[in-house]
Amino acid sequence: TKVLAGHAAPAFTLRGTRGETFSLADALNKGPVVAAFFKITCPVCQFTFPFVERLYKAHSGDAVSFVGISQNDGAETTEFLGEYGITFSGLTDEEGFPVSNQYGLTTVPTVFLIAPDGRVKVSSVGFCKADLEKIAKELGDYFRKKPTCVFLPSEIVPDYKPG
Repeated sequence: TKVLAGHAAPAFTLRGTRGETFSLADALNKGPVVAAFFKITCPVCQFTFPFVERLYKAHSGDAVSFVGISQNDGAETTEFLGEYGITFSGLTDEEGFPVSNQYGLTTVPTVFLIAPDGRVKVSSVGFCKADLEKIAKELGDYFRKKPTCVFLPSEIVPDYKPG
């Protein structure tokens, strides 16, 4: 991605799988945003998204928005979210993937933590255990609570998987 930590996150508005409209600008007015780009056929996305879901559930009462931005159509995206137990909002990038292109994506998953000021705090490509833990720490710091334990002690999780 060309959008790295410290950069301004490009603004976007996308339609959700439940018919809602999501605007990054509106969401940032409420708090931070975790935006996770994916493709339903990507095995690393399938591996990563349940861990992002753990973060979402841990912060369900906080003023943070989690969105999965799919490079597939709405029906396929809804099926993916259901199959992997994802309950945060799914959005579909439009034909030609304008939002993915704005962010300069070359691979998925790519996950961003965007601060309310619009600056990217974490930019993570592929599955990166340390980056997901950093997102947990940043959200914990922002909401003044103990960071979420993203990975259970009993789980054997690789440090990195390329997308």
